[in-house]
Amino acid sequence: MAEIKVPELAESITEGTIAQWLKQPGDVVEKGEYLLEVETDKVNVELTAEFSGVLKELYKESGDTVQVGESIGVIDESGEASSSEPAKTEENKQEEPVSSTKETSSSVEEDKKQRTIASPSARKLARERGIDLQQVQTSDPLGRVRKQDVESHTERPSSKQVEQPKSAQKPSAQAQQEDGSKPVERVKMSRRRQTIANRLVEVQQTAAMLTTFNEVDMTAVMEVRKRRKDKFFEQHDVRLGFMSFFTKAVVAALKQFPLLNAEIQGNEILMKKFYDIGIAVSAPEGLVVPVVRDADRLNFAGIEGEIMNLATKARDNKLSLGDLQGGTFTITNGGVFGSLLSTPILNGPQVGILGMHKIQLRPIAIDAERMENRPMMYIALSYDHRIVDGKEAVSFLAAVKELLEDPESLLLEG
Repeated sequence: MAEIKVPELAESITEGTIAQWLKQPGDVVEKGEYLLEVETDKVNVELTAEFSGVLKELYKESGDTVQVGESIGVIDESGEASSSEPAKTEENKQEEPVSSTKETSSSVEEDKKQRTIASPSARKLARERGIDLQQVQTSDPLGRVRKQDVESHTERPSSKQVEQPKSAQKPSAQAQQEDGSKPVERVKMSRRRQTIANRLVEVQQTAAMLTTFNEVDMTAVMEVRKRRKDKFFEQHDVRLGFMSFFTKAVVAALKQFPLLNAEIQGNEILMKKFYDIGIAVSAPEGLVVPVVRDADRLNFAGIEGEIMNLATKARDNKLSLGDLQGGTFTITNGGVFGSLLSTPILNGPQVGILGMHKIQLRPIAIDAERMENRPMMYIALSYDHRIVDGKEAVSFLAAVKELLEDPESLLLEG
């Protein structure tokens, strides 16, 4: 027998939560084959088998918290898929009663039900909402349950919920305080959502966070993008977006105001001479901030390509810990969701984060006599006032504004 143990997941990570088992007891397992998916604070990790054999027993189930080095199951290296059942001779098969055959058939059908085919995202959502995948209806011709099927299922009460008598319901003390006539749903927070919540509260409690605002006339950037986007795509096979302009402007401004590219360590300030820019991305599991490494050394195409690659990995839940660690400054774009103005929260231990917002036409005074409708964007800089003074923060944001309103200068300053 060979024990399945949780390996070292990454530096500083000591525990995780089993998202789902990809194999079940009785399944044949080959060395190197995926066994289970573990959710950590930052990314999901698929663990592989270190031995070949038959999966005999699981010590931990989906949703359980596991520690690095802990045994979570066992593989029988000498076993076979059918070894759990005694072999039957032809004579035994002939003497076997019909009822036994029916029971075997029934158990097989039950086993098939238990192994409902579902995507990882569907299984995770079902687990978080306490939904039995066997009860979820799907239009997939192969019977595969998808995430949208689970979402649709939660919109209508199941027959069990409808038929369950009130006497059988035992609400918790907190639930008793709620209005029983109002529909509610309790959803367990995922490990990543708990981590996000804890870190955001921690930052607000430990940093002297302050936010300053400005606005950018996006006319010049939009004209350059409109004029160059087709040729840019032909040359680089990547679309020219706004994020590369902002990244270039931020790097140039950080070089002018280096304290915004630093962090506090005890009673010292760590001044960073490199520019790893975190780009906040909304993923199915929650907000993640993958990092564009050495952004100061990348051209526009390099930045756009890296952002596209990281965003795709985030949507597919394929980000590695290396993609998320070590950023020096963060950019977040609430404008893609329609936000007109917000105060972004610092991504500790960083001391600065730039918030982009929705581009909106507004009347702008060109001079004392003329007004024009211009595409304007509010930008916000949240900073740690412990090491960044207001003058430096305001000047940094003004530098970003000036660079964006004169985008050709980004080729020289960025």
